[in-house]
Amino acid sequence: MRRSGNIAVKAERASSALAAIPASLTFVKVSGEKLRPRRTQGARRNHEEVNQSVAKDRGRFRRALLGWYDKNRRDLPWRRTRDPYAIWLSEIMLQQTRVAAVLDHYRIFLERFPNVKALAAASEDAVLAAWSGLGYYRRARMLHQCAREIVEQHGGHFPENSAALQKLPGIGRYTAAAVASIAFAEPIAVVDGNVERVLQRVTGRNLTVRQCWERAEGVLSKARPGDFNQAMMELGATVCLPGEPRCLACPIRRWCVTQGELPRAKVATRQNKREIWCALERRDGQVRLVKRPSDASLMAGMWELPQWSERPRGSVRGAHWRTFRHSITVTDYTVHVLRDGSHKSNPPSARGKWVAIEKIPQLPLTGLTRKVLKAGGII
Repeated sequence: MRRSGNIAVKAERASSALAAIPASLTFVKVSGEKLRPRRTQGARRNHEEVNQSVAKDRGRFRRALLGWYDKNRRDLPWRRTRDPYAIWLSEIMLQQTRVAAVLDHYRIFLERFPNVKALAAASEDAVLAAWSGLGYYRRARMLHQCAREIVEQHGGHFPENSAALQKLPGIGRYTAAAVASIAFAEPIAVVDGNVERVLQRVTGRNLTVRQCWERAEGVLSKARPGDFNQAMMELGATVCLPGEPRCLACPIRRWCVTQGELPRAKVATRQNKREIWCALERRDGQVRLVKRPSDASLMAGMWELPQWSERPRGSVRGAHWRTFRHSITVTDYTVHVLRDGSHKSNPPSARGKWVAIEKIPQLPLTGLTRKVLKAGGII
């Protein structure tokens, strides 16, 4: 009982170091070290009561994190610039998408639309085509809309603070803070999934969204806000990992209560399962494609292969070419692909057209269609 009581005391002390932000960071007992700074039993200090030693501890936390980031950060293209357009583009692309999946798309997109004016002048189809393969296509549409508003209402210049950035289409609190801090050095914190995980493990508590933002603001380096925000995100992405954190490599380990996985209530996610059939038909250097309705709930206006919800009647034996696995949001698809006129029926929605292969890269393709066409050596 005494041991569990000590753990509870340590958790309370270290948690309140961030829980009362702006306040202090409190060292946690690690390898025989003493807890410091000392505090009166049961007392909680507010911002006015922060003394010099507390401020020093917070400074050490920042220096430890920034020193680690300067030596260990990944060399990513959007970290080599302070151009708000390039930074904004990277932040939108990285939403719900892994860095590895973004890198090539980011380079190609910037080559095609090198600045906000070029993006604003493009057609929506051209933007969707460049975005194709990243998924969540509403992001691309909002990106395009935002670029037009920046050009039309701001003369092609990005607002330089987070409050003004949040008024633009498709830019929420996180993206506004990220762009403002990295591109314009505004001293404002960011909270994404990585930062939230770091803060919760440091405090040993499952924090609310509001508490996470408050604590992030409290530990932010005002001198290097952009680098500090990226350091917190980098720590969560490469060291403070979900499931298996690399605690021995963590630069802020001495401040962390949890030093491992924080127990959380598991939320069961249920994936739907669907089976569909597609036709990959070619003739005279063309491929048959179908355009999705403009009012479709998913991937509106995108181009795809003709599809059936069940195996088409009259399909020839041996016509099956390949089976693919594909996921969209909460649905896992098993996709059977038939080749070259090996069926007699057409799906009800297949009012498609024959598209020259050399023109296909200019079309906004669904991720599944792009996957199939690549596997077939067509694009």
